[in-house]
Amino acid sequence: QVQLVESGGGLVQAGGSLRLSCAASGSIFSTNTMGWYRQAPGKQRELVAAITNGGTTNYADSVKGRFTISRDNAKNTVYLQMNSLKPEDTAVYYCNADGWAGPHREWYSRRGQGTQVTVSS
Repeated sequence: QVQLVESGGGLVQAGGSLRLSCAASGSIFSTNTMGWYRQAPGKQRELVAAITNGGTTNYADSVKGRFTISRDNAKNTVYLQMNSLKPEDTAVYYCNADGWAGPHREWYSRRGQGTQVTVSS
């Protein structure tokens, strides 16, 4: 059973920074894509950033130049460095990961429990 545990959310003033972490644990053979989504009240969930196991990254236009996604494959951990935060970045941020796990190397796709990020103006 693969589980994702997120950390690093909190309250920050506009212009500040936060770093989110998400560690995948369980009988993981290989992790494919890891990423971060967010959902603000009354809005649809949106992709913030994603990174493949080869290091290819993808960002939402709204965070380009401000957020940086990275990963440590040895630790099955993905990070999201968020700089120059804006009030519109306020949302619950969810980690997502997929890959292969278990004794039969079956495909998995998991989402974390979410961590709140609040940016005050």
